[in-house]
Amino acid sequence: MGREGLMLRLLAVPTGAKQEGSMELLSTPHSIEVNNITCDSFRISWAMENSDLERVTHYFIDLNKKENKNSNKFKHRDVPTKLVAKAVPLPMTVRGHWFLSPRTEYSVAVQTAVKQSDGEYLVSGWSETVEFCTGDYAKEHLAQLQEKAEQIAGRMLRFSVFYRNHHKEYFQHARTHCGNMLQPYLKDNSGSHGSPTSGMLHGVFFSCNTEFNTGQPPQDSPYGRWRFQIPAQRLFNPSTNLYFADFYCMYTAYHYAILVLAPKGSLGDRFCRDRLPLLDIACNKFLTCSVEDGELVFRHAQDLILEVIYTEPVDLSLGTLGEISGHQLMSLSTADAKKDPSCKTCNINLEMT
Repeated sequence: MGREGLMLRLLAVPTGAKQEGSMELLSTPHSIEVNNITCDSFRISWAMENSDLERVTHYFIDLNKKENKNSNKFKHRDVPTKLVAKAVPLPMTVRGHWFLSPRTEYSVAVQTAVKQSDGEYLVSGWSETVEFCTGDYAKEHLAQLQEKAEQIAGRMLRFSVFYRNHHKEYFQHARTHCGNMLQPYLKDNSGSHGSPTSGMLHGVFFSCNTEFNTGQPPQDSPYGRWRFQIPAQRLFNPSTNLYFADFYCMYTAYHYAILVLAPKGSLGDRFCRDRLPLLDIACNKFLTCSVEDGELVFRHAQDLILEVIYTEPVDLSLGTLGEISGHQLMSLSTADAKKDPSCKTCNINLEMT
């Protein structure tokens, strides 16, 4: 079947599908098994009577998102209108980004059929329904996202601090109940639906973008009027690994890149090592740390809004806390933000990976 696996067609089967007639009836498929699941493919197999193996000419696959189980099973139970494949030896691979999404729960059932000389179909009964969940983006998918982000990153600007904006109560809680530490928390589901960090990686979010005309962090924020600033070298240095995690937009002209900073050998570093592309900290298009004239110099991409996840607790005593003078721009908040699936700039074609 080759690398792409079996490509199912969306096809309306002639209305001659039937379960009765002059031919011997087909057995109902059973013992469905789904495995080798990725973000856009899965392998499926089932058992059927030996007498059917040489007779069956087509498979009908009923694939539904789990949250929408009751919609359109088929217009008529014996007239399949969804996924159709010519019969091949089992197991077979079902691959298709146009009907499979990453990290999504599905239900699947199968039916076998014999196409007769008059064009009508003799069909079996439907198998039991099996549920499964597709996987996250693999490294090759994230590398494709990274390449698209690099195309619009723009020139690199110097910066000197990472900063985190929040409400005053957040920082008071950290001082009173968390030993003066900003504790890592679980990343939400913002960004690409297939990102392996969503709901899995713990960290503390920081920003580093600066205003072009001042070289300083902006005075406006969507997250709160209090800002913690920490010298860049405290979080980003030669003992830190840098990973690319995501690239997305929220139906606006702004594009965001998510990066992960993880001290080498840390739990966060081990998580990222197997899942995310590793960047050269001194030479990449997003965020750099290099030695110039004996000192560490830091730069960020001008044309991307960078969201930086630091995977370890951060001591408030290592930085400064103060109130900013600007506005709280709630429209720029990325909390649980959903990615625009129609944007050609930040969406990838899984079939090309």
